[in-house]
Amino acid sequence: ILIPLVWLVIFQYIPMGGVAMAFQKYKIRGGLWGSEWVGFYQFEKFFRSYQFQRVLSNTIWLSVYRLITGFPLPILLALCLNAMLNVRYKKFAQMVTYIPHFISTVVLVGMMMTLFNPRVGLYGHLSVWLTGAVPPDLMSSTRAVTNLYVWSAVWQNMGWDSIIYIAALSNVDSELHEAAQIDGADRFQRCLHIDFPCILPTATILLIMSVGSILGIGFEKIYLMQNPLNLSATEVISTYVYKVSLAGQGNNDFSYGTAIGLFNAVINLVLLIGVNAISRKLSETSLW
Repeated sequence: ILIPLVWLVIFQYIPMGGVAMAFQKYKIRGGLWGSEWVGFYQFEKFFRSYQFQRVLSNTIWLSVYRLITGFPLPILLALCLNAMLNVRYKKFAQMVTYIPHFISTVVLVGMMMTLFNPRVGLYGHLSVWLTGAVPPDLMSSTRAVTNLYVWSAVWQNMGWDSIIYIAALSNVDSELHEAAQIDGADRFQRCLHIDFPCILPTATILLIMSVGSILGIGFEKIYLMQNPLNLSATEVISTYVYKVSLAGQGNNDFSYGTAIGLFNAVINLVLLIGVNAISRKLSETSLW
């Protein structure tokens, strides 16, 4: 484990020293030790910013929406695949649902922009064929782009996320199913009373970890889907940090971006600890 341990220290722990920038007015010439210390000024600046409420609400809404839709569906898919009796069809269904995970983010967004183009895309052609009119641009609609962001993620990751549940289902004792069949239980009843309880501890652990990163929306996809017309719904913490710290065109504020990122990380940590404590009280399953 020496090589992965060295990688972890170099790329995960050593960069934590840069968190000090959140409490400074960082200047590249002065560095971490020569820059002026300003305490919580950068955090107060963010809280007073007109962007604070919009960025935070967008991040929370997209994260919760993605969690509500993206968490239970892989469980349902795993239960359905496990219930299939035709092995050949089961393997085919698994392959079809796994493949989208390997599509890169850039390619996925390019596919969405092509398919949902109101003039030259499949969406536009179908609308003209059915209604005779050019449809509205979904990428310019704040409501539509939110749904596209979340449901495209569900389509891309549902099969891949179901793997761990399928692995857990493979460890279910077959004698439980045999006993239930003798008692007259049908396939749905066995799935509900045997399979689901067996994967519930695994689902609980993954739910705790998902809540712990609820504000950690990935940067690439939402940034690629942004345009001036949908920015009010797609500006999230990760894209805002990039714009104020790296894409400022000469006005890069590294301290301000670091402070926002640290605020995001602290909120995620608090949520992780809180949900883990609740799970430990309500059940016997928790991270620690």
